[in-house]
Amino acid sequence: MTEGRARFDSGGDRWAVSGSLTMASAPALLAASAACALPTQGIVDLAGVDRVDSAGVAVLLAWKRRAAAEARPLAFAGVPQSMASLAQLYGVEELLVQ
Repeated sequence: MTEGRARFDSGGDRWAVSGSLTMASAPALLAASAACALPTQGIVDLAGVDRVDSAGVAVLLAWKRRAAAEARPLAFAGVPQSMASLAQLYGVEELLVQ
């Protein structure tokens, strides 16, 4: 995937994100996800994400806030090590990595 691009697939049961989840792609990703219902299984698959920065962590936190506001569970699968490291650095790993 090219730099600054993320692909968001909402299949209903799960969401899947791939590509670069960075400051360049975060606004478009948030906008795309806002138009979709949360995944029915409550899972967001991040295994296809190949590049992240702090904006990527912010997107996941925004999704967690939305899920809490809608009283729905939401968990992240396949969290890249680089994202887990950023979450740990910011003290939010317990929200993103189970």
